[in-house]
Order: sequence, then structure tokens, then C-alpha cells
Amino acid sequence: MSKAKMSEFRPNDYVVYPAHGVGQIVSIEEQDIAGITLELFVISFEKDKMTLRVPTAKAAEVGMRSLSSPDVVTKAMDTLRGKAKVKRAMWSRRAQEYEQKINSGDLISIAEVVRDLHRADDQREQSYSERQLYEAALERLTREVAAVSGTDEGAAQKTVGEVLVGRAA
Repeated sequence: MSKAKMSEFRPNDYVVYPAHGVGQIVSIEEQDIAGITLELFVISFEKDKMTLRVPTAKAAEVGMRSLSSPDVVTKAMDTLRGKAKVKRAMWSRRAQEYEQKINSGDLISIAEVVRDLHRADDQREQSYSERQLYEAALERLTREVAAVSGTDEGAAQKTVGEVLVGRAA
């Protein structure tokens, strides 16, 4: 079974880990943990200066996936162009939903959060928690867009920013 997983992800591949965003597989190693030999993906999240070890057999179970295809990135950009859908529920409930969407690792769900929480200059100020969620979603979105398009994060941020500003006009 682990041999099937081996072909899915290889060292130097970029992957999306739902709770942390885009990382790069540095290596695949074996470690003895409590007398059991486990095969692990070693994933580096350069921006967060973090290394994560994920058992190869559990990779799919925890939601680790390859980068989105350019088609999915295009759909995410279309989602950003849409009209914000803000529910009238209490903020705590909405915040929980936004947090779940961000941690799902699904690019389109993340784009929905960015779209819904984006504020143009002429709109009211965001609360601290709103801004935190917005920035987390925006960072995940731009990192994946950058990795898929092969550009740096600055260029991806500019692209996403232009889509958001273009929507307001």
C-alpha cells in the first residue's frame, strides 16, 4: 500500500497540507517510533520555518494533496471576482465557518473567505479577528497561486490584489 503512495508524492514536490498551506517535500525517510518503523514525508514550510513529518500511509487521510491545477486557480480567481456573500449569522459562527474553510485546504473555499472578508478602502474597518482570518486566507491563497504559476509570492499577491480591486470597480 505504501508503494502506491510513493508514486503520488516525491521529494521536491510542492504539496498542500490543509492546516499549514503549501510546503515542499524535502525527503521521504524511515523512522523507528515506539518500535514500529514508519515511512514519513518530511515537508518543509519555508515561510513558517517549520518542518513537518507525515506518515506516508496517513497523507491522504489528513488531506495532504498536490498543488491545484491551473484550472482550479482560474476558478478561484473567478470566485474572487464574485460578490461577497456575508451571512447574517453571529460573528462567532461565521468566524468558525471561515476557519474551517481555511483549514480545509481547498483553494476555492479559501478564495471564498478572501472574497467575503475583503474590504475596499471606502468600506468600514475590519475587526482584529476579521483581519486575522482575512490575512491567513489571503496568505494561503497567494502561496498556492505562486507555487502553481511558478512565480514568487509578491507577483501572486499583486495578481490577487488586482482581481480584488477590479471587482470593486
